[in-house]
Amino acid sequence: MDSRASEASGFRVIENQWIAMSDGCRLAARIWLPDGAESTPVPAILEYLPYRKRDGTALRDEITYPFFARHGYAGVRVDIRGNGESDGLMADEYTALEHADGVEVIEWIARQPWCSGAVGMIGHSWGGFNGLQIAALAPEPLKAIITSCSTDDRYADDIHFMGGCLNNDNTTWSQQMLAYSSRPPDPALAGDGWSEAWLARLREMPLLAANWLRHQRRDAFWEHGSVCEDYGAIKAAVLAVGGWYDCYTNTVPRLLAGLTAPAKGIIGPWEHRYPHMAKVTPNIDFLNQAVRWWDHWLKGLDNGVAEDPALRAFLMEAAPASERNGPRDGRWVAEPVWPSPGIEQQTLHLNRDGLGKTPGTDAAIEIATPMHLGLDGGNFCPGMRIDDELAGDQRPDDALSVVFDSAPLDEPLAILGAPVIELELSADKPLAFLCARLCDVAPDGASTRVSLNPLNLTHRDSHKSPEPLVPGETYRVHFKLCDAGYIFRAGHRIRLALSTSYWPMIWPSPEAATVTMHSGASRLSLPVRQLDDDETAPLMTPVPKNPVLAREVLRPETNSRTVTTEADGAVHIEILDDLGETRDPANGLEAGSTARHSYRIKPDDPLSAVTEAAWSFTLGRNNWQVHTETWTRMTADKTHFHLTARLEAYEGGELLFERDWQEAIPRDLV
Repeated sequence: MDSRASEASGFRVIENQWIAMSDGCRLAARIWLPDGAESTPVPAILEYLPYRKRDGTALRDEITYPFFARHGYAGVRVDIRGNGESDGLMADEYTALEHADGVEVIEWIARQPWCSGAVGMIGHSWGGFNGLQIAALAPEPLKAIITSCSTDDRYADDIHFMGGCLNNDNTTWSQQMLAYSSRPPDPALAGDGWSEAWLARLREMPLLAANWLRHQRRDAFWEHGSVCEDYGAIKAAVLAVGGWYDCYTNTVPRLLAGLTAPAKGIIGPWEHRYPHMAKVTPNIDFLNQAVRWWDHWLKGLDNGVAEDPALRAFLMEAAPASERNGPRDGRWVAEPVWPSPGIEQQTLHLNRDGLGKTPGTDAAIEIATPMHLGLDGGNFCPGMRIDDELAGDQRPDDALSVVFDSAPLDEPLAILGAPVIELELSADKPLAFLCARLCDVAPDGASTRVSLNPLNLTHRDSHKSPEPLVPGETYRVHFKLCDAGYIFRAGHRIRLALSTSYWPMIWPSPEAATVTMHSGASRLSLPVRQLDDDETAPLMTPVPKNPVLAREVLRPETNSRTVTTEADGAVHIEILDDLGETRDPANGLEAGSTARHSYRIKPDDPLSAVTEAAWSFTLGRNNWQVHTETWTRMTADKTHFHLTARLEAYEGGELLFERDWQEAIPRDLV
């Protein structure tokens, strides 16, 4: 154990504990031990991430694990190999080696004299993913997990592809991970070998976007780690948590429907953050909810967890488009089982004059939208970097789309689940996609996005075996929008907006396509839920204020987003996220970062699309100062995607390492 272990009220902290893997690689852990755990062993909670326990998730960890320790749980926060202070190299996300290491860590924890032998895993985003994935390997000590903002299907519902369409975040997330993982270990923990370890890490750093782009259909690469391939493999109890503003809205309902192990779900209004830290509110007292879960499954307490509803969900109502964060109107509801027998499908027909309860006469409606439609769509994964990433008022995008509106509602209408659309259509190109957005239109015309999903029409029957369209041939296409929990108020209209583009969230097809939809034969199905005046969802209590943690602010956070039209007609989005710089008074570590993103496209030319992302990271203490610069650019022609990237690492202002990548990857019906 590290000699720098410190004392704290009710627990002590081991700042760095090396955990040796069977191949000799050491993983670095920070451990919170309740007082007396060595004499009276306690269950342990593992969180396993690449995001650097020392300076990446430290603030979040210092809120979470002292709370768990005071309730009788050891907390173990481990960096994945090749990140933070952990030895080794990381070749990709969710690899078999990552999983094997995770199993070894769990078995190591269970053998420690301070552990009762019962282990839980908690995780948000990456940690939520590998919590599910490691649970599917069924290590014997792992009794329960809590997974937040994660997915059970790495192809259909992750940051890479959406409905068979390529997400721009495939590039920007790769760039972010290049920046994250290229930082060195802290010499204060890693010792004199930190520089050699850093250079080895830099030499083998992968360009993840290239890895992912080589798999543009749902093949074995994506099936690996997708627990939906075999829900029965998971034996541990699962508490699945999500937010309607997060990009992983579909996971919780699917897990509840598919898992055979005990499972419960909670979905709030939140963005991509733990629910007690989200900026979109109301929050819940998530840490006490977690302790209830651990008390039942790791300590065997009969505390009512088993009788909780299968799903507790917050049904949102419209908020002014200018209010990106803050409170949302709505109500909590409870479903005893999921899928719920109380959800009824209501069909609305896509008639020429709008959404109707009965089908109108057939009409051929052409959909051919400009490439820059989608500027008001917000980020694919709001909350991953900064606060102000939610979608705005949809009126500008609606004006460029083909829209179908209902009549004003006579009474409120609530939905809970996945809207589904069925379209009869044809296209004039072999490759095309449609993006469908479900919106709430207020009496003043403001349009709020409730749900969306694009569909690559070559994937209309299968993500594994896509087939080109035959121009002019008519197809019957059926696809789901993302799950939603929402209440349309009386006097509001329901809107379905269709477009053949959605930039910068989705990369465009190689040719501008016109999709012709037959209105009389096309329809929208809504999962309607009745609202009971006396209904409550138990235990959704307000969250207490998080403790104020000591960090000296050396540079405050700022961000800006500008949209300009250039001389050649291209629309250019530039985003600067200065995430600031802070100093940790406990260890003297100073850390700062800045991210820049640029998206450029001409409204009439899909091959003009350009995405660029760059990150700068600084890290230092006294005379030790390092920084990294990373940059990635993607373009495409009709046949290939083109990736260019660069990594630079500096020590004391001197260039220590540099590397360039150039990749041309064939397009595969994308």
